[in-house]
Amino acid sequence: MAYQHLDVRHENGVDWVTMNRPEQLNALNKALVQDLNDYFGALNTRSPARVVVLRGAGRAFSAGLDLKEAMQRRAQGNPTVSDNLDSQHAIRNIALTMRRCPQPIISIVQGSAAGGGFALALASDVRLVTPDARMNAAFIRIGLSACDIGVSYFLPRMVGSSVAAEYMLTGRFIDAQRAYQLGLVSRITPPEAIEAEARAFAADMLHATPLGLRLTKEALGHAIDANSMEAVIAMEDRNQILCTRGEDFNEGIKAFFEKRPPSYAGR
Repeated sequence: MAYQHLDVRHENGVDWVTMNRPEQLNALNKALVQDLNDYFGALNTRSPARVVVLRGAGRAFSAGLDLKEAMQRRAQGNPTVSDNLDSQHAIRNIALTMRRCPQPIISIVQGSAAGGGFALALASDVRLVTPDARMNAAFIRIGLSACDIGVSYFLPRMVGSSVAAEYMLTGRFIDAQRAYQLGLVSRITPPEAIEAEARAFAADMLHATPLGLRLTKEALGHAIDANSMEAVIAMEDRNQILCTRGEDFNEGIKAFFEKRPPSYAGR
């Protein structure tokens, strides 16, 4: 599929997905929102990509909603509540499709990840940042609620309710070091080395069987909201039995004993 503001490069089981509006700090205009929805919405268990790396071109990950375009559309007409709700659903659907797709998503966050950009980073499974990374719930600084695009769901679960309230009620930026201290990000890496860091993470993920990898992402997502430990363990039990029934399980065991990379057939 051809995208207007999204560059997608497939490489050995990994999709490298780059938001490509560097002059606008990869702000989320209508076209980029559609591109992201189309890309993540099309991912499934038969996609050639087993891991996705999401990043932004230029000096920022994403500055969030393209306010200039939004205000121009508002000035050109008198959008109804239904029109505004359609736009809201379009941007929030990106986070939903990111969580629903079976592929783990690694985000490389350099520079600003504000508002919607912050939401994209939080909807990812692993976050790697450069030392200049700055993230915030910018919505509250422009007359909106800070609770948007899943931020109020993800952030308290990741850093606790008090810290989440601190940043969401103020719109303050979380710098790279603070994000690392909070466990919000996995690594702080210099810009020249961060792609190699992402490659290393992706390579380790590809050592899992395709089924084991996607069931792990699925179970982690459900475990956050599970009602009990018993419910989580029951899901774990089901996943382990499913994994042992495939041919890839035997290949994984054989590769382990032979001390070589596994070659999975997706069965």
